[in-house]
Amino acid sequence: MAKLRIGISGWRYAPWRGVFYPKDLPQRAELEYASRQVASIELNGSFYSLQRPSSYARWRADTPRGFVFAVKGPRFITHIKRLRDVDGPLANFLASGIFELGAKLGPILWQCPPSQRFDEALFDDFLASLPHDTDQAAALARRHDDHLKEPASARPDRKRRLRHALEIRHPSFACEAFIALLRRHGVALVVADTAGRWPYLEDVTAGFMYLRLHGDQKLYTSGYTDAALERWAARIRAWSRGGEPKDAARASATPPRKRAGRDVYCYFDNDAKVHAPFDAQALMRKLRV
Repeated sequence: MAKLRIGISGWRYAPWRGVFYPKDLPQRAELEYASRQVASIELNGSFYSLQRPSSYARWRADTPRGFVFAVKGPRFITHIKRLRDVDGPLANFLASGIFELGAKLGPILWQCPPSQRFDEALFDDFLASLPHDTDQAAALARRHDDHLKEPASARPDRKRRLRHALEIRHPSFACEAFIALLRRHGVALVVADTAGRWPYLEDVTAGFMYLRLHGDQKLYTSGYTDAALERWAARIRAWSRGGEPKDAARASATPPRKRAGRDVYCYFDNDAKVHAPFDAQALMRKLRV
């Protein structure tokens, strides 16, 4: 059966204390608390810098059985190197501790900057370099250099599937060639609700769906109304049953391959006004997960 993972992007936010988090909850216990309120969390510290294996191990220990993390790929790869000559940085990221999550390692998110245009050859090369299981990832991780903060973690507990999702923010990606490229590499297109600021596409390109809800009226700040959450619940049900919404916003005229079901990962990133955790919980109730 398809699995639905509804969660939040990050968990350590000062405005959440005393609102989402109990007033007397120590900061060190925030992940333990949040992971028992939602089903998944995006680790976004990994976007800003390489993390430590000991940190990933602690995050695994602080969360309940069955919990899943999505891990955001480094901006050094996407924003600074802009996907060029990234073999070394990719090896460092893979060796920085993600294997310490074990069975709690979910999809890896790659977010392109708004100025990044679609370049078919560049993206083909980058997507081809991404490992699709932990054995492939470990082979790449062993090629790390000395930029790691702790000794490398390059030995997964066992072979596990790896999933990748790509978030784009430039209108040049709204084309048939890009969707075909994602499907060829089995990478999910992120369905990103950005209050109209960046392209909104719902093309199904992989065996799972990845949603990021940044706010439908104001980016990062506005909450979702009950009607808006009902709409998202209906769309998630359609994707999870292997189909798609009848009014799906697609760049490609080619429909996706039919499946019996698809896992769906959905993260609320409207954190500035403490809407994200409560919106996630409300959507979970509507989906009965």
